[in-house]
Amino acid sequence: MAREIAIEIYLLGFKVLFSIFKLFPLREKTTFVTSFGDNCQHIAEEMDRQDLPIQKVLLIKSSSHIHVKDDGKTIVLPFETKHIPAMIRSIYHLATSKWIIMDNYFGFLSAVTFKKPVSRVQVWHAAGAVKKFGAKDPSIVDRSPRARKRFLSVYQQFDYVTTGSDKMAGIYQESFQLPDSHIIRTGIPRTDFFFNESAKQDARRALLTKYPELENKKIILYAPTFRNADLNSGKVALDLDLLYRELQKENYAVLLKLHPAVTAEHDVMHQFPGFVYPVTGDFHVNELLVSTDLLITDYSSIPFEFSILQKPMIFFAYDLQEYEEERGFWEDYESSMPGPIVTTTEELLEKVRTADYQLEKVEPFKQKWNQYSNGDSSRNLVDFLFPKK
Repeated sequence: MAREIAIEIYLLGFKVLFSIFKLFPLREKTTFVTSFGDNCQHIAEEMDRQDLPIQKVLLIKSSSHIHVKDDGKTIVLPFETKHIPAMIRSIYHLATSKWIIMDNYFGFLSAVTFKKPVSRVQVWHAAGAVKKFGAKDPSIVDRSPRARKRFLSVYQQFDYVTTGSDKMAGIYQESFQLPDSHIIRTGIPRTDFFFNESAKQDARRALLTKYPELENKKIILYAPTFRNADLNSGKVALDLDLLYRELQKENYAVLLKLHPAVTAEHDVMHQFPGFVYPVTGDFHVNELLVSTDLLITDYSSIPFEFSILQKPMIFFAYDLQEYEEERGFWEDYESSMPGPIVTTTEELLEKVRTADYQLEKVEPFKQKWNQYSNGDSSRNLVDFLFPKK
């Protein structure tokens, strides 16, 4: 109850300030609201490449991995913080921008009404979907009627949602309760990285600069999905000790990429020297993927983009039934994943030793989810939003 009251007070204050700032005229300005960063960064960089006469404002949550400078033409502000002046300025820019681009669910959208000329674009943060979300999230039934109404009203604020495939377009229509006319098939901006040889070489170089001993190693990336129960435990379900004993002498190394919200207490580099490397806060996952020889994950969206590289994956779904009951899946998990599914570290080791990766599944998976992501996604979206006159 206390949390609900706090949310209502926050949204009321947001609404009042937004209504006041709406009295000001709209400007040739694009405001990005980001809690992930990568899609927004690619779009902003494409706007710079095209030298568009449009001011950029970036409202950045603390979780966002985005690298931009506040240089006057581009304004950078922290968002949803306790810094009151920054929040007031943020609301002003939201109320006076002709274009709003966001990469996640933002609750403030339930409290404001934009002027009609404003285009609101959702670029989301996943190229595909395993778990159900939005209006199809099973947890929505646990919300109060008022909270549920507020939650669903956010999705009605999207004029456009970008997608990389017809498959994901259908999921967006269900999840966001939007017609197909609101879905634009531009591709996913951040996937442009996988078609940029220079950027991929830079990412590889950055990893080897920090860990030069990895240059001739066979690199396994373990990137599990976030689970609430792991928030403070730092639990790693994979048996790293067993992998170390079995694979360390075979020239393997494991990059450990936990969710940023997970607080890991494990001093794994000392426990498993020359074998396990925690990389959670050091690199964006896409930068790691170009050096990855084998991806181990479970229910995350990483495989959708990793499939562009057409490399092997193993799905360590040790809690499959429990997770499916809690979150819900769009498709049958066992038949839709582009690689073997295992439930124990022993099974995983067997797949590694026999190289039983079911690679024949990767290409169809790639085509299914990356249909429109071909290296020009950022340009496609910028051209759509800012057509040349």
